[in-house]
Amino acid sequence: MPHKWGIKMPDRFENKVALVTGAGSGIGRASALAFATEGAKVIVSDTVVEGAEETVSIIRKAGGEALFVKADVSKASEVQTMLEKTVESYGRLDCAYNNAGVAASPHLIPDTTEEEWDRVISVNLKGVWLCMKYEIPQMLKQGKGAIVNASSMLGLIGLERRSAYAASKHGVVGLTKVAALEYANAGIRVNAVCPAVVRTPLVESIIASDPEAEPQLMSMIPMGRLGTLEEIAEVVMWLCSDASSFVTGHAMLVDGGAVAK
Repeated sequence: MPHKWGIKMPDRFENKVALVTGAGSGIGRASALAFATEGAKVIVSDTVVEGAEETVSIIRKAGGEALFVKADVSKASEVQTMLEKTVESYGRLDCAYNNAGVAASPHLIPDTTEEEWDRVISVNLKGVWLCMKYEIPQMLKQGKGAIVNASSMLGLIGLERRSAYAASKHGVVGLTKVAALEYANAGIRVNAVCPAVVRTPLVESIIASDPEAEPQLMSMIPMGRLGTLEEIAEVVMWLCSDASSFVTGHAMLVDGGAVAK
């Protein structure tokens, strides 16, 4: 399948192993491809087999190295197995982008069901905690590692009818700060990336079905456009690279100025 990603090794992540959850599409796929482009061996994880296998195929066809491991990040046993397979396959884990997450339907707090609340918190927040629970011990053995957790601009501000999602993403920011403090002297850096609205497949489908959606979304962003997958991936790469060696515990906005308003 034609694509614009070319593998150019060696580079920033030569001889390093990167794990990306939720890598079957969207920002996760773009980040997995970016890691591979710069020399990393990539563990591609997702619950959607077809999408994840396509990500692996793109990387391999371009000359990179990747392996698919199916895992539901809300389940401890599957996350533990994911890390075990990573180490069995490549011997180490240098970078982890804990990106897997789910969206939430817009509801006022009284109208949000317990099932919806539990689903969002379980994947978006508990899933990040579980990933770090098993990633950190491996990185401690190595004496070094970099973790990036997927938050959102809604991890720093509120938005009506998004209680479960905002709570989960605020939780990720808090969890990131705690982990960063706990392992700052152990060679492990932990940061979060906080995007605004990005042109993911989900957002594109919303825009396609509602002609009013795109201008409404853009009106939130001072730069007057939505973010791209590649722009978020570039920030993830920087936070995982040695270029950000003195950065930890940071929630980095990639939002076109939305939160500055």
